[in-house]
Amino acid sequence: MRKISKAEINDIALGASLLGAGGGGDPYIGRLIALDAIEECGPVTLLSPDEVPDDAFIVPIAMMGTPTVLCEKAINGGEYKALAEMVESYFKKKIFAFMPIEAGGVNSMLPFAAAARLGLPLVDCDGMGRAFPELQMVTFTIGGMSATPMALTDEKGNSCIFNTITNKWTEELARAVTMACGGSVSVSLYTMTGAQMKKYAVRDIVTRSERLGKALRLIKEAGQEDTEAKFLEITEGFKLFKGKIVDVKREVRGAFNFGTVVLEGIAECKGRSAYVEFQNENLSAVVDGKIVATVPDLICLVDSGTYTPVPTDALKYGKRVLVVGLKCFERWRTDEGLKLVGPRYFGIETDYIPIEERCKA
Repeated sequence: MRKISKAEINDIALGASLLGAGGGGDPYIGRLIALDAIEECGPVTLLSPDEVPDDAFIVPIAMMGTPTVLCEKAINGGEYKALAEMVESYFKKKIFAFMPIEAGGVNSMLPFAAAARLGLPLVDCDGMGRAFPELQMVTFTIGGMSATPMALTDEKGNSCIFNTITNKWTEELARAVTMACGGSVSVSLYTMTGAQMKKYAVRDIVTRSERLGKALRLIKEAGQEDTEAKFLEITEGFKLFKGKIVDVKREVRGAFNFGTVVLEGIAECKGRSAYVEFQNENLSAVVDGKIVATVPDLICLVDSGTYTPVPTDALKYGKRVLVVGLKCFERWRTDEGLKLVGPRYFGIETDYIPIEERCKA
């Protein structure tokens, strides 16, 4: 157990935006939401999963939709109380703690804001160890858990509770409501016991985010030589490409940001080309016509000078980036995990090969 104050939030947001693999929203917006709540209501108690009783009622909380719309359609702070009241009324249970559902610039931060404003602790775990675009793409689905009953509300006060026959149906129906509500809503889903959380969650995601964020900040502040090697060492990352963005193609379909970012090689990659395809999160990286990484491994674009993560909605012409791959949570590499989030689910015509094997080859 420890307290998370404003001082830690900046590092957590930075590290989580790297683990967001291009998705999860703008870390600046998410950080502001969390900082405002903590400044107003005080620090958040962060619990280790092992500190949670097995019979405790644990509630994940998140934003669903297209993160870019938050720039114009902000969260007003009342959504957390509305979700908590809906969930507690439905289950006739008191919430013991919140938890994040994924990493990323916004969805790593909203649970802190909710915990601060409602005076509840937050558990140091999530359901992905990164970010994925669809709500059934969590380790809890692998464990046979249901996303519903799922509470949903928007900033205007519209709300509903879903009960669906599969987690994929939850995604389809909730996505339609999200679009009707302007492209983003706040949700609570996969409510669980402490025992279920301990068995299926990705542990220590907040701690890992904070450690990564602090390391990235110190690299930037130190201004040492060979910072690229230091960055790869700290993140345990695989360098895939270094280039300048020469084109970005994107479109919004069904509350998702789809697109491709095209890169022209610089430095040691000069004369080569690459592109990265994304659906909110980066899905595949291709260098000189050859696939070098796919989901469920993390494909991250960072500024080549500062190593600040660049989310897909911030990609722009002329920006120089380093494309780096990180190993995913081991459970995603199982047959059950690959059915949910493997490359073929996203229409990428290749079998999954772990990034360390692709890079070795």
